[in-house]
Amino acid sequence: MDLETRFELVRGVGEEIITEQELRELLGTNLHPIAYDGFEPSGLAHLPFGVFRPLLLKDLIKAGVHFKLWLADSFAWINNKIGGDLNRIRKVGEYFIEVWKAAGVDEKKVEFLWASDAFSNKEYWKRVILIAKNTTMHRATRALTIMGRKEGELQEVAQYFYPMMQTADIFHLDADICQLGLDQRRANMLARDVAEKMKWKKPVVASHHMLMGLEGAKQPEGYEENKEMDVEISSKMSKSKPQTAIFVHDSQEEIKKKINSAFCPEKVVEGNPVLEYSKYLIFKKFKSMKIERDKKFGGDIELDNYQELEETFRQGKLHPVDLKNAVAMYLDQMIEPIRKHFEKDKKAKKLYEFVKKQEVTR
Repeated sequence: MDLETRFELVRGVGEEIITEQELRELLGTNLHPIAYDGFEPSGLAHLPFGVFRPLLLKDLIKAGVHFKLWLADSFAWINNKIGGDLNRIRKVGEYFIEVWKAAGVDEKKVEFLWASDAFSNKEYWKRVILIAKNTTMHRATRALTIMGRKEGELQEVAQYFYPMMQTADIFHLDADICQLGLDQRRANMLARDVAEKMKWKKPVVASHHMLMGLEGAKQPEGYEENKEMDVEISSKMSKSKPQTAIFVHDSQEEIKKKINSAFCPEKVVEGNPVLEYSKYLIFKKFKSMKIERDKKFGGDIELDNYQELEETFRQGKLHPVDLKNAVAMYLDQMIEPIRKHFEKDKKAKKLYEFVKKQEVTR
């Protein structure tokens, strides 16, 4: 595969690339750069985790990227997820691996790694301290939003370790590309700044889009200075708000019910989650999108790309009910293999039953 094709594949994964020039140079000199993303084991898998992340992984693997999936159990512990019980958190992490496997993630082409395994590594902790020594309290406090919390919510000193540890992860994993969600941008930018000061390898940042919840766009809550980014992060689909999320275990009926309740006013494109799922999930997986309609409403239509769908909807040539029916059908098709895996595989089913009983907190 030529450089330009690889570059376009990786660039297509990121909503924001810092910087495109550095990415091009990296791919030109390294056939198999290392990228990583980290996840707190913290509840049942939803669309962003179980469907969107695997879709992005496929493009990165196609481009020759070696991907490390960092199961951030120690971070979930600090963030008081699953009652702050590290053993239970670890079990949720095992469930996460089952979700990815069921979603088609090739275990031979990615690494599953546990953050808590770094606890016994002296060099890791030395790096955490070095990063802390090169970070002001103001910068560290600003970076705390990566936990999904605002400054006023933080009560424990341990929570201030979180951004230092996450920044250290990047260098511990020898990552060339930080390929996390846009909500983790502040930790990634801190890593770039510290790398310059310490003369360490500076990672490229390829932040992917945050899928919005069923309620649509929300008011900015102060996670980023850039208003558009803040709205995107504030509106993201969250496992801790089940009424706004679609999970990989949802039945066909549940998916349809949830999509039918989603924000989707006629002719409104901005802040429309139903259109967003079409753009980032359906057209990422399928070459076209067929929408079935009664003949009296114009009959079936097949759209070849998202731009065509958006314009058709904007002009009022496609009713929200017909769009929702199609999106629910496609999402069910994408979720079905994962759902079936957890119904048929004994180990997976047992893990699912365990996770289902856990209290999910922000």
